[in-house]
Amino acid sequence: MDVNEILARFDQDIRQRPQEGPGSVVEREPGVVRVVRAADGWTGITWSGLGGLDADAVIAAQIRRFAEAGLPWEWKLYSYDEPADLADRLLDAGFEPGPAEALLVAEVGALPQDAAPPDGVRLVPVTDADGAELVVRIHDEVFGGDHSATGQTLLARPDEVKAVVALAGDRPICAGRVELHRGTEFASLWGGGTAPEWRGRGVFRAVVAYRAAQAAAAGFRYLQVDASDDSSPILQRLGFRLLATTTPFVHA
Repeated sequence: MDVNEILARFDQDIRQRPQEGPGSVVEREPGVVRVVRAADGWTGITWSGLGGLDADAVIAAQIRRFAEAGLPWEWKLYSYDEPADLADRLLDAGFEPGPAEALLVAEVGALPQDAAPPDGVRLVPVTDADGAELVVRIHDEVFGGDHSATGQTLLARPDEVKAVVALAGDRPICAGRVELHRGTEFASLWGGGTAPEWRGRGVFRAVVAYRAAQAAAAGFRYLQVDASDDSSPILQRLGFRLLATTTPFVHA
């Protein structure tokens, strides 16, 4: 895997072409691509290339634009973005950094796609409102906050966003979704948080494998993840490669 080639494809296909759904607004101008409102509620800068531009002026313009929208937002900064001191400039402009995540990419064909869950656990694809509610319930439990927008996205975009829930009896213990970025070679994984008492027992691995199989069946070559410190080591053992890091710089 050529790291520079994959990063260039990722920037062009994913960061510069965020998926648009019902109610979403994507805006482009020199040096930035911004999502003023995504279908799942996310708002912010998905791509920036400020080399050769007045970076401080571009940052100030984005602050003004999102102030007009009246929404909290984030600048999703990747470790290879230019200029090299962009993180410092964002801090000086009043942004607060969130936890850094690992940008991981794997070739779908090299990933396990048939890992079985542990005894007593079954994997159920999300096909209706009841399934979406299970995803929201376990995400709220594991990650905190309100993930109702994720449930709404699953119902509104079933051809592009697919999810699976791991159930122990009738209780959801893990859930994750795969986003199929049509017209590109990339699919991406989201979610995957597991109830604490079920961690380390193969549930997360099975949920990853299930979604890798979905990406393979849909014809995608690469699978991408923004991984936390908890999931990154597991994913790298499964075959994902660390290409960069990404940090959300939040502006209220």
